Amino acid sequence: MRSARGGPRRSRYPEDVATQRFPIRIGRRSAALLRIAFGVRPDNAWAEVGDGPDGRLVVSFGRFGFETSLANVARWRIEGPFLWITAIGVRMSIRHRDVSFDGSPHGGVRVDFRSPVRWGLIRVPAIYVAADDLTGFADALAARGIAGTDARKRIVP
Repeated sequence: MRSARGGPRRSRYPEDVATQRFPIRIGRRSAALLRIAFGVRPDNAWAEVGDGPDGRLVVSFGRFGFETSLANVARWRIEGPFLWITAIGVRMSIRHRDVSFDGSPHGGVRVDFRSPVRWGLIRVPAIYVAADDLTGFADALAARGIAGTDARKRIVP
């Protein structure tokens, strides 16, 4: 790629990062409900972070899926844990229109987008992914040059 000045364009994504897949945690007590209501099984509940500047962020959660380019990811934030009743399944916040793919209340990584992503009839500004390894999922985004924070930790002066 070339920049407007004719020199090589710098990407914020390293070229040598491989695609990584992270299982979404499915709680023991919520597994049956998730399977019946959303078609979720351990083999179809995951989030994948692609490689390079043309990589994709792909989420599979039973009968539901979500996809956008990594270039559209603005930032991430680890949050949680959540209350069980507010954390399980595929759900959309009426107020903010963010969508959650959660199989457990242990927490999630909020992924904010530069431009909202069309998902069915709505435009989604952010998603929550309850990856089993929240830190690993966030680290994979950070390795691709996407900044974020872990809101679970408090910094004490």
